[in-house]
Amino acid sequence: MKKLLCILALLSLTMAAGCKSQSGGKSASDLKTDEDKTFYAVGALFGGRLKPLQLTDAELESLIFGIRDSAKGIDSKVDLVAFQPKIQELFQTRMGRQSEEFKKKGQEFLENFVKNEGAKKTESGLAYKIITEGTGKTPKAEDMVEVHYHGTLTDGTVFDSSVERGKRVSFPLNRVIKGWTEGLQLIKEGGKIKLVIPSDLAYGDHGAPPKIPGGSTLVFEVELFSVKPQPAGEVPPGGAAGAAKGKIPSAKKK
Repeated sequence: MKKLLCILALLSLTMAAGCKSQSGGKSASDLKTDEDKTFYAVGALFGGRLKPLQLTDAELESLIFGIRDSAKGIDSKVDLVAFQPKIQELFQTRMGRQSEEFKKKGQEFLENFVKNEGAKKTESGLAYKIITEGTGKTPKAEDMVEVHYHGTLTDGTVFDSSVERGKRVSFPLNRVIKGWTEGLQLIKEGGKIKLVIPSDLAYGDHGAPPKIPGGSTLVFEVELFSVKPQPAGEVPPGGAAGAAKGKIPSAKKK
């Protein structure tokens, strides 16, 4: 709820500056100055967080109406306290609907991966294809691993890639998403694997906004370079909070 209110507060700053009237907003030709473009950029960044709601034009009109009144100090037309539970219910319902859609599409992608690419599926639901098995040590969940990885959504959108950054990463294997912990134990040092990870083995219904929507199935190619015992008290890059959420090490920095 706090996150929602922060989003709406930021939107109020941008949309109050950018809207000419309740029924009509600025067009691209109106973005003449750097200040206009800056407000538009901020609005686009934070407005993107409302995308899971799949708002209609009429719903956007009501949203803009409320933002303008609030930003200009005009008394609210509704009891804001009374409507807070309804706001929360709206977000939960619509984001849950989107999550289910992503899960369905992700499951179809995963099944096609198994059927068409000769991949295998584990009891947990993880799908994988070993590209190179490797010849060194097989990691245990408690080990430190050094890897390169390239992560995409099922539509090919890249959300994180150590390969593109050109820098390997190391982390405790039991401090990342479940699909990684299980998947990397299927190869040895020097190996490479492709993983298709359903949402319940990744970021679940909440996702990892703004790059990973709730319910997303994730696709990774991971190359394993080395396996070492985990030093006592080791915390992966991104800190203890990132580790507790099961995030890939670089995700905290993105």
